[in-house]
Order: sequence, then C-alpha cells, then structure tokens
Amino acid sequence: MKIINVGLIGFGTIGAGVAKVLLENRQVISDRLGAELNLQKIADLDITTDRGMTLPDGILTTNIEELIGNPEIDIVIELIGGYEPARTFVSRALQSKQSVVTANKALLAKHGNELFALARENGVDFYYEASVAGGIPIIKVIREALAGNRINSVCGILNGTCNYILSKMGDEGADFAEVLQQAQDLGYAEADPTFDIEGIDTAHKLAILTSLAFATPIDYEKIHVEGISAIKPVDFAFAREFGYKIKLLAIAKQEDECIETRVHPTMIPESHMLAKIDDVFNAVFVNADSLGSSLYYGQGAGMMATASAVVGDLVDIARNRLGDNLRRVPDLSFQTAAIKPRTYRPMSEIISQYYLRFLAHDKTSVLSKIAGILGSNKISIASVIQQGRGQSGDTVAIVMQTHKAKEKDLRLALTEIDQLSIIAAPTAVIRMESDL
Repeated sequence: MKIINVGLIGFGTIGAGVAKVLLENRQVISDRLGAELNLQKIADLDITTDRGMTLPDGILTTNIEELIGNPEIDIVIELIGGYEPARTFVSRALQSKQSVVTANKALLAKHGNELFALARENGVDFYYEASVAGGIPIIKVIREALAGNRINSVCGILNGTCNYILSKMGDEGADFAEVLQQAQDLGYAEADPTFDIEGIDTAHKLAILTSLAFATPIDYEKIHVEGISAIKPVDFAFAREFGYKIKLLAIAKQEDECIETRVHPTMIPESHMLAKIDDVFNAVFVNADSLGSSLYYGQGAGMMATASAVVGDLVDIARNRLGDNLRRVPDLSFQTAAIKPRTYRPMSEIISQYYLRFLAHDKTSVLSKIAGILGSNKISIASVIQQGRGQSGDTVAIVMQTHKAKEKDLRLALTEIDQLSIIAAPTAVIRMESDL
C-alpha cells in the first residue's frame, strides 16, 4: 500500500487531536483512501508535556527543519496559529513543493492571498477547512458542492464563545461580565477574550467565506466589525417582545455586483433557523440561486471537531496526489482569472431595520421629540414599547423598532437625538434582519 507522509507543526490541543485521529483511525482512513496516511514527524517547542497518547519513537522534534523541505514529507499541517512564524513556515513548505493544511483563520485573513499564490506557483494544494466553523465542512460545500450555484448571501454564527455568552444572557438574564467569566471558567473563552467578543475572530472567518462565495481576493479590512460587550440583559427581554433573538452574525451579501460584509450583534426572528443555534455551536446559512437556502450546523471549535476537518483535508490532498491531480480544486473556489477586486458597499449605505433603546428623562413630549427627529431623517417607526420609570426614578426606557432605513440616515438622527437634554444616555442600537 502506498504511504503518504505527513508532518505536523504545533502539538497543542488541536495538534494532539489530529495526531489522535491519524493514529486511532488509521485503518478506517486507509480503507477510504486506498493508501496510508503516516504521521512521520511532529514539531513543537514543548515535546515533554504528556498529551495523553502513546506516539511512535522518534516522531517528536523541536527542529522545524526535520519537516519543512524534507523530501520524505508530502503534506505539512500548520497548527501553531497567529501570523508569525506560521506565515514563514507555510511559505517555506509551499516553496518546497509540500502541500499544506492549516486551521489558521487569522493567517489566511491577513496573508491568504500571497500564500495561495505561492501554492499555485509551486503546483501544490493548500487546504484550510478547519479555519472556518471548525468541524462544519462549509468550505468544501462552497468550493465543490455549490459550484453550479451563484451565491447570493452567506450569513453565520461563527464564534462559539460569543454564541455561548449571548445564549446564556438571553436564557438567564445574566450580565455580560458574569457570563464571560463563566465562559472563561469552562474553557470556552480565552484569558484575553478580545478577538472573540469584539468580533475579530468572526470577521477573519467571514473574510474567507466572502472570497469563496463572491470570487474576490480576501480583504479583512473591508469588513465592518462590532462586538457584543455593549449588549444588556434588557435588550434580550425587548427582543422577545418583538419575536426576535440576538446573535453575533457574520453577514456577506452580493447585490448588483456590490458586496456587503459586516459583523455585529443582530436581532433575527425566532422562527429563523439561525435563531435556534445556541450554546457553543456554529452554523452557516447560505442562500444560492439553484439550491435556495441551506443551513450547515455543528461544532465550530474544539479539539476533535477541528481535528476532523484537518484530517478531512489531508485525505482530500492525498487523493489528489494518488490521482496525480494536485490543484484539482481552486484555492478560492474560482479560477484565478475570475477572482477580481469587487466594490464593497460602505456601511453608511446599508439598508436595515433597527432596534433602538433610548433612556430618557420622564418629561412630557419625549416620544414626540424623538419621533420627530427620526421622521425628519427618513426613519419610519414600526412599533414602540415604553417602560415605567427606572431605578433612578426620573428616567424611562423607550424602545422602538424601525422599518427599513439607511444606516447614514439613522446615524444622523441619533447624533441629533443624543444631544437632547431629555436623553440620559447614548442610544443603544441593534440591527434587525428579517430577510436573510
């Protein structure tokens, strides 16, 4: 039986999962592949910590040179994360004509275009299923299963930490800080959770999906990004009254050759499939012209879910090698000549419905003044909820749901409203999407 040798860079949680799958599922993999995937070398700075598995003698090394450029190793897996030295290692492997598998969404969001070019120049495969939504095979779906479709939009819950926090806040009425601490205690959130809670991790993944869906180079800088730290328990209560749930959504749409990409807290109808995705799970909702709407759901992170995606990529590349057909599937779904810079719609020009929560002093004509300013800026009110006085005794919460409006019109209106003496705090805004 033919042997295809694999080298693994990074023996942390995910790396240990990959090693576990390759060793424990060796037979089922070879039965499917018709060849043996042999984990020949694992490189890491720490090769003494017990990872809970027995490895063949001589497999561990601290010397990266035993993997990169080694003519005996056909495929290199990069699982160290971050920009450097991951970028250098991946570049060198590709230049050495070794195919590469990575789970590194940050690397792809920042340097993906240059790395894909290196893969093309050297005639090798560069696969990255685990970089978006963990074990959910969404990249394979877009690159292959939906190849006959024009994709209209891709929307998703792409960060399990944020989804856990928002699910708990909605179910239990807990404060953001309290639930974040729970997530950290359970290992769902990092000690420094900034990338997760501020939407950066989600935006990295959306940048990749946008390129795959719409034949444009990866451009993370074009994505509007907002996090979840400003969401309050009261917002979930009002959302329920409107029949909505709050999720951190990644949204990419194409209309009239113009792309719209944004990450922010979003209210979506309770009946929508994405509204039913709770806890640490991820989901991607795709709207395509031939298939219509479809949902891909599962574990978006974690040791074994991510390892599953990495090994799936290894098997795909191995099949390409066995068939002498490397580069069978284009890196970004489309042929290189079809991938071109597109026009991105500025955030000021997007159209959305809005949830607005005002904290106003309990004075006469408050509602009429707010409504008047909204109306003069072309913002139409769909419904209003007014609470009684707050704990301070002289303020009231006024909540509105608007009809569809342009973002720049809303911002002009809120700038004027928040300057009123009757407004006690900046207005809370959450976009509402009813037609994903």
